[in-house]
Amino acid sequence: MKIIIEILLLGELEQMAAATFGNLVKAVVDVDKEIIAVDAELHSDLEALLLGNGSKQKSLWGINFYPEIQGDNFVEFDSMINMRPSQGNRSLGIESEEMRKKIIAIVAKRIKR
Repeated sequence: MKIIIEILLLGELEQMAAATFGNLVKAVVDVDKEIIAVDAELHSDLEALLLGNGSKQKSLWGINFYPEIQGDNFVEFDSMINMRPSQGNRSLGIESEEMRKKIIAIVAKRIKR
């Protein structure tokens, strides 16, 4: 597991995918600190890593990266940790368009081709 506070190259993400699931890398984004934890079997492991480093639960959202895909399908907004009825999110996806846009902006800042 790794916390991305600067830049992660797409090639590194491809290596992570090949070593685990083959085509995807699980990630958790802290939308307040604008950092991303990557490379674990479960989103909950990445969530725990970030919580242990001072992140707040309400700021963490689970996503998946598909390094071989460009465009809109590079990021998938799907994780069990996203089920938060108390925050108005009642599904595995991220229902708020505003939150998805914020996550995409953080991904664009941290992941470089």
